[in-house]
Amino acid sequence: MTNATAIGRVIDAVVIGTSAGGVEALMALLPALPATLRAAVLVVIHLPRERPSLLVDIFAPRCARPVREAQDKEAVEPGCVYFAPPDYHLLVDEVAADGPRLALSVDPLVHFSRPSIDVLFESAADVYGPRLLGMVLTGGNQDGAAGLAAVARCGGLTAVQQPDTASVSWMPASALKAVTPDHLLPLDGLAALLRGL
Repeated sequence: MTNATAIGRVIDAVVIGTSAGGVEALMALLPALPATLRAAVLVVIHLPRERPSLLVDIFAPRCARPVREAQDKEAVEPGCVYFAPPDYHLLVDEVAADGPRLALSVDPLVHFSRPSIDVLFESAADVYGPRLLGMVLTGGNQDGAAGLAAVARCGGLTAVQQPDTASVSWMPASALKAVTPDHLLPLDGLAALLRGL
């Protein structure tokens, strides 16, 4: 299922949420981002909270766009890929003169997770509204469902990995219970969607 609303839509930010099987799923998506991408990409993946993340080391050599771990209060740079650091919620915060900024929070866990997909998606929806694309991938809990519904309510585009193609189907299946997405696709279809931004 795909929707022509993606054609001609200006997307300023993409938020991606994933959990179990997520590194492999992101391997299909993030290297597909074009070098000309102007949208910022913010990613929450559930990882052990007590260990440092190696995501930047894994993905930076494979991506045409800059990849870094999000820092508190930094300005969102167009075309940059940001990963939420372990044990911090990542939010899109106040809009300053130079545009939206990121914020890190140690608020309580959401669906047993910090960072939480819902927290990122809801805060990004408030800032970007219809200029946001939210994407829920493979994972083993329902984090992301409420956040994707918030993206839809604010007029943003929504995309979900087809559950039968996910390593763990619970997260995309939960998202489908919360929203009828603009795009319901396997990973190669989602990669094509990102290449078309």
